[in-house]
Amino acid sequence: MTNTGNILIIDDEVQIRRLLEITLSANGYKISEASTGKEGLAAAATGQPVLIVLDLGLPDTDGLDILKKLRDWYQKPIIILSVRNSEEDIIKALDNGANDYLTKPFRTGELLARIRVAIRQSQGIPDQPILEFGSLTIDLPNHSVHKNNEIIKLTSTEFSLLALLAKNEGRVLTHQYILKEVWGMGYIEQTQYLRVFVAQLRKKIEDDPAKPKLLTTESGIGYRFGS
Repeated sequence: MTNTGNILIIDDEVQIRRLLEITLSANGYKISEASTGKEGLAAAATGQPVLIVLDLGLPDTDGLDILKKLRDWYQKPIIILSVRNSEEDIIKALDNGANDYLTKPFRTGELLARIRVAIRQSQGIPDQPILEFGSLTIDLPNHSVHKNNEIIKLTSTEFSLLALLAKNEGRVLTHQYILKEVWGMGYIEQTQYLRVFVAQLRKKIEDDPAKPKLLTTESGIGYRFGS
């Protein structure tokens, strides 16, 4: 399928911008570039990009501040691409509205996959009533789950957790976000509570719970769902 739309790259490294231009153009995307935060904000406002790839280490301002300013009005996906790899930086970016976070050096194939997922999720397509991930089928309206055509018994909380993760396929969800959405604000610090439920869910949906392929851990940050 041919990709369409303009992707804005905000990064001060010429080599990175050139690599992304070659890679994304070869996959059907149009590219616009900015080397500073100020230029990036202007380009986002005038160019109407379908997605922004944002570096955090910009010469004129911190990329996290640019992310916050963009999220005041820009609703489409933002993927962070940065050398910063600390849990604190990643969590801050995700909690302030980034759709995803990749660290440099990165694999271009992985970046392309993340871009496709982010754009697909932003297109406003209604949630599919039935989600399929290999042998796992999640029926959202009927609150039922089947694996290899056999029903899997889940508690209401386990189903809510699984549905949240599955509807955000490919996206990293932080511990705090998951806890808030499934259990409420009073539980946002109960990460151990979440780990217990994730472990229970893995026992029921994974072929090998010790080596999960569907529900994977982003260490210190949260979880990502996808086959």
